[in-house]
Amino acid sequence: MGVIDVSKPDVLAVAKLHPFYQKALELLYTVHDRTHVTDPAAFAALAPRIVGVAGTGEASVPRSLLAQLPNAKVVAVFGVGYDGVDVPAAIEHGIPVTHTPDVLTDDVADLAMGLVLSVGRAIPQADQFVRAGQWPSGPMALGRKVSGARLGIVGLGRIGKAIAQRARAFGMSIAYTARSEKPDSGFQFYPSAAELAANVDFLVAITPGGAGTKHLINAEVLKALGPRGFLINVARGSVVDEEALIMALQNGTIAGAGLDVFANEPHVPEALWSLRNVVLTPHMASATTETRQAMANLAFANMQAGIAGQALRSPVPECANMTARSC
Repeated sequence: MGVIDVSKPDVLAVAKLHPFYQKALELLYTVHDRTHVTDPAAFAALAPRIVGVAGTGEASVPRSLLAQLPNAKVVAVFGVGYDGVDVPAAIEHGIPVTHTPDVLTDDVADLAMGLVLSVGRAIPQADQFVRAGQWPSGPMALGRKVSGARLGIVGLGRIGKAIAQRARAFGMSIAYTARSEKPDSGFQFYPSAAELAANVDFLVAITPGGAGTKHLINAEVLKALGPRGFLINVARGSVVDEEALIMALQNGTIAGAGLDVFANEPHVPEALWSLRNVVLTPHMASATTETRQAMANLAFANMQAGIAGQALRSPVPECANMTARSC
C-alpha cells in the first residue's frame, strides 16, 4: 500500500475507473478505490473527508452511500448513463451529479450503424465462413439489404439523432418513438415501441436506462418487429427483456440482433453466444482512444469544478441548476 498524500483532497472511486480518468484524478486528489466496499471500517473514518465521488456509467451510488458523505460536493460520472446514481438523493444532499454527454455521440452512433450492417449483411459470420474454409463448398446464405431499409430509433436524443443522420446517408427511411413527439425532427413518430417495431426493418434502442425503461423492448415489441426484423441495442441491457429476446432469436420471431449491452455485464448468457443470428460486442460503443480521452477530460473538469464550487461543465438534466453545495 502506497503512502497517502494528506495534502491532496480525498475522492472516492465507486467503480474501477478508466486509466485516463484515474490518472487525471491522481494529479490533484487522493483517490480511494472502492474503500466503501473493500474496507467498511476504514471507510467510516474516511467518509467525512471525501469531497468528490468518481464513477462510471455502470457504477452504483445509492442513497445509503450518499448519506455517509457529508462533505461530498459532486458525483462525476465517466459516461453518459447514470441510472446507478440515486439522483434525487444526491439533490437532497446538495450534491450535483455530472456525466459526459456529447463527446461520445459519434462513436456510439458509428457502432450502432456498424451493428446494423453487421447483422443485416452477416459480416462477422462471413469472416468466420472464410476462415473455416467453407467457401469452396459453396456460397453463404443471402443477407438483408441495408440501403433503403426502414430504421426505427427508440429514443431520439443526441445519439439517436446522430444515428438518424448516418442512416439517411444509406437512404433509409427513419421513424422513432420517444417520451414525447419531436415535430422538428422531420421523422415519423410512433407513440409506442411496439407500433414502431411493426413498421421498421431495423429497430435501434438508444434510450436511457433505469426503472422507467426497464424491459421496454419486450416479447410484444419483438413479435411486432417480426421474422425479417433486426434488433440493435446500444442503450442499456436493462432496456431489453433478455429472456424474451433469446426466445425470439431461437424460434425465429425476429431475424437477428446486434447487441453491445447486456443485462448482467460482463456475463453474457451462453444461449446468445451459440446463436448464428446474433452479433455481440463487449459494451464498446464509445471505446476509442479519442473518445475515452475526451470523456476523461470532461469528467475530470466536472470533478474540479464541483469541488471548487464553480459552474459545472455537464450536469445531468436533473441537476442543471445546481452547483456544489448551492442548494
